[in-house]
Amino acid sequence: MVMEKARLTRREAEVLRMLAGGRTYAQAAAQLGMSANTVGTHVKSAYRKLDVHSAAAAVVRAIELRQLEVIM
Repeated sequence: MVMEKARLTRREAEVLRMLAGGRTYAQAAAQLGMSANTVGTHVKSAYRKLDVHSAAAAVVRAIELRQLEVIM
């Protein structure tokens, strides 16, 4: 169950947006100026907040909760 107050941070949303766009952790890290490990930390935090276990599920849940907007 997703808690109402479990809002994604700006960075978590940016990382999920990158993954939704098909970027790898390494590519997202390079574009955002952080390490791939830091990207992984943001992804894990987003998974926990959204109560999911995959990047695809995190993106879908975040969109459903209006915490992420992805423009294709």
